Amino acid sequence: QVQLVESGGGLVQPGGSLRLSCTASWSVFSIASGSWHRQAPGKERELVAVLDSGGYATYEDSVKGRFTISKDNAKKTLYLEMSSLKPEDTAVYYCYARYNNLNYWGQGTPVTVSA
Repeated sequence: QVQLVESGGGLVQPGGSLRLSCTASWSVFSIASGSWHRQAPGKERELVAVLDSGGYATYEDSVKGRFTISKDNAKKTLYLEMSSLKPEDTAVYYCYARYNNLNYWGQGTPVTVSA
């Protein structure tokens, strides 16, 4: 079993930056892929970025060049560094891991981009 706890969300102005953190109950990200997803009001949850256990990252097209996914295995933490934020990035952001054929989600952290 894995517990995931996100933090770092908040209110930011357009063009600003935030760093989201997802701390796991054990070092799952050292042996499994981790990803960030988001769900905007009235929309379906979408994949934002994935980082595999070897450190290879992929991104959804709208965040390429603005978001960076990374991890610190010693801290059992997955990060999402977000810059040049836009109002359309407003959403609840969720951390996800899949281990032993089971899906694990964090509780979500809200990000609001507004002037």
